Amino acid sequence: MKKIVIFLLVLLVILLVLSATIAVLQKNVPLGEKIGVVRVEGPILDSKNTVDEIEDYAKNQSVRAIVLRVDSPGGAVAPSQEIYEEVRKAAAKKKVVVSMGSVAASGGYYISAPASRILANPGTLTGSIGVIMEIPNIEGLMSKVGLKTEVIKSGRHKDMASIFRGIGPEERAILQNVLDDVHDQFTQAVADARNIPLAEVQKLSDGRVFTGRQAVDIKLVDELGSFEDAVKVAAKLAGIEGEPTVVEKKEKTSLIDFLRGELPKQLSDVFPTVKLKYVFAP
Repeated sequence: MKKIVIFLLVLLVILLVLSATIAVLQKNVPLGEKIGVVRVEGPILDSKNTVDEIEDYAKNQSVRAIVLRVDSPGGAVAPSQEIYEEVRKAAAKKKVVVSMGSVAASGGYYISAPASRILANPGTLTGSIGVIMEIPNIEGLMSKVGLKTEVIKSGRHKDMASIFRGIGPEERAILQNVLDDVHDQFTQAVADARNIPLAEVQKLSDGRVFTGRQAVDIKLVDELGSFEDAVKVAAKLAGIEGEPTVVEKKEKTSLIDFLRGELPKQLSDVFPTVKLKYVFAP
């Protein structure tokens, strides 16, 4: 009985090995010839999923290169900076190629900058190197309906940028100083990542947008090309011979993802707040 069990176990192992071998042969692609695709589509409100995907592909030895598909007008500052940093770290380990879609502007360009190579379509809208802070002011509405707020604070500027009143000269100067600092971080990050003199980046960092073709001329983008072209470039840079296997993680639709991503966005649309963003708004 013991010998039969051992025989069956050995047979099972052999069948599993044969099955895996056949699957590889059917794909006609050797192990380690994969390209991982990470998509950043829509406003950048959160970085976790994107950072996790990039990190997983960077550690996966069977993935030789990463293609980051960016179709985003930008978004919140901190998530953009976190994705930028993860792209930078991944590019130090293996080739990361960005494929720009319809728009990869502001935060969308920020996260693209540290890639090994950037491709854009001729009509892609990119650039928009700048920062914006939106502060709603409903003081007039409150006055019309006969409502007012009573503020108790422990610091002189604790209610700075309140939506219930305007901004004074001193507060405006403080907030402008904050924006200038974040803007300096943006321009320095682009200069470092693209190996462009800071003075040249500063000339381009007034919030203007460029087409993909224009972006190539000013070195914000390396070359023109589609997503398929980006995959081919990534394969070539990684030394992959033949047709690579393109792998992509399935979209997550868990309740946690909804609560972390969609719900805060909906709430922010209902309740006005101060927003500091890398975003292009056509």
